[in-house]
Amino acid sequence: MDELIGRLVANVGVDQAVAEKAVGIILAFLLKEGPSDKVQALIDQMPGAEAAVQAAAAEDGGMGGIMGVGTKLMAIGLGMGQMQSVTREIIAYSREKAGEDTVGEIVGSIPRLGQFILREY
Repeated sequence: MDELIGRLVANVGVDQAVAEKAVGIILAFLLKEGPSDKVQALIDQMPGAEAAVQAAAAEDGGMGGIMGVGTKLMAIGLGMGQMQSVTREIIAYSREKAGEDTVGEIVGSIPRLGQFILREY
C-alpha cells in the first residue's frame, strides 16, 4: 500500500496521513457496498490495506452509500476535486493489482460510483 499512498501524495497532492485515511475509507466503502469477495481479494493484494480498512470501519458513523463516503472524505479535508482524483488513482492502482474485469465488476455493482469516478463504466 506504500506505493499507492506515494502515488496519492505525488499525483493528488494530499499528505500521507490523509492519503492513508482516504484509502481506508474508500476500500471500506467498496467492501460494504460492492461484491465483498472481489473487494476482499483486491484488499488482500495490497499489503497494509486491511489495517486501513479496519481503521476506517472503527471510525464509521453517519450515513452510508456514496454520500456517506463523500462526507467522510470531506471530514478528513478533501474537496470534491481531490475526492475524485483520489478515487480515480485508487481505481487505477486496483486495476494494476486485480485486473480490469474485477475492478469493472466492483465499480459496476455500486450505483452511481462509475459516474462519480469515470465515465467508462
